[in-house]
Amino acid sequence: MEKRFAVSAGIHVAADVHGDPAAPAVILMHGGGQTRHSWHAAARELAKQGYHVISLDARGHGDSDWAPQADYGLDALAEDLKSVIATLPAPPALVGASMGAATALHAVGNAPPGLVRAIVLVDYVPDVEPEGAQRIRAFMNANLGGFASLEEAADAVSAYYPHRPRPKDYSGLMKNLRKRDDGRLYWHWDPRFVEQTQRSEPPNFGRQLLGVTARVRVPALLVRGLLSDIVGDRGVGTLREQMPQLEVFNVADAAHMVAGDKNDKFNAAVIEFLRRQMPAPAR
Repeated sequence: MEKRFAVSAGIHVAADVHGDPAAPAVILMHGGGQTRHSWHAAARELAKQGYHVISLDARGHGDSDWAPQADYGLDALAEDLKSVIATLPAPPALVGASMGAATALHAVGNAPPGLVRAIVLVDYVPDVEPEGAQRIRAFMNANLGGFASLEEAADAVSAYYPHRPRPKDYSGLMKNLRKRDDGRLYWHWDPRFVEQTQRSEPPNFGRQLLGVTARVRVPALLVRGLLSDIVGDRGVGTLREQMPQLEVFNVADAAHMVAGDKNDKFNAAVIEFLRRQMPAPAR
C-alpha cells in the first residue's frame, strides 16, 4: 500500500507500507539519487517476518515532493524522518543506505534517547573513501539531460555496476525514471539535489556527523559490501571507536548497493539482528 506522510515545510513524502501496523516498525531509507523501490525485495521479506515496514522516498526523490527551497541537507532529511516516526505507536528500527544511513545517524545522534530501537547502516560510514564518493558524484552529474531510450539509461547503470549481470528486462528501471514533455527519460529526483550534493553528499555528509555518532547509543549493525569503494577498513575502525556497540556483517560478493547485489544475504543479516533487538510476532 502506498501512503503519504506530511513532514516539514508542507512537504509530503511517499512510502510503500507493508505488514501489520501494530507490529514492530522498520523504516527503510534509500541512498541519494535512489527511490524506495530499491528496497522492494527486502521490504517484502521483512513483512513476511512479522514487521511493519515503511519504505520511504526521501524528499526530492521518487514520488515525494520536491523541497521548495531545494533544501536537501541532513537537518531537513532528519526532520522528515522524525515526522514519520511520530506517527508510529512505538520507536522503530531504522535501515538506511548511504544518504539514508547518514540521515539515521544524524537524527538519532541529535535526539533525546528513545527515538528508535536500533539502526542498520547499509555500506555507509561517515569517513567514506574519497574515490568512491567522487564516483557517486560523477554518476549523478552525468546524463542530467536525460536519456533518449530505456536502453540508453540501462547502459549508464551497467557502466556504473560492471559487476552485475545486465538484466534482460528493463521494465524495473522505469520505476526510477520519468518521461517529461520533451519525450526524454530523466532520473526520478529533483536535479537541484545534485547541486547540493557538491556540498552535502559524501564525503561532506561525514563532516556534519563528526561528534554525532558518539551520541548514538542504540544497537547498531553495519552491513558492508567488501567490493565497495565507499567503505574501507579505516572508516569502519573510526566508526567503531565512536560506536563501540557496532556490529559488522561483511558480504564478500557485494559492492556499495549490498541489498541489490546480494539480497538474500542482506535480508538474513538484517533479520537476525532485528530479531535480537526488536522481535516480531510469530507468523
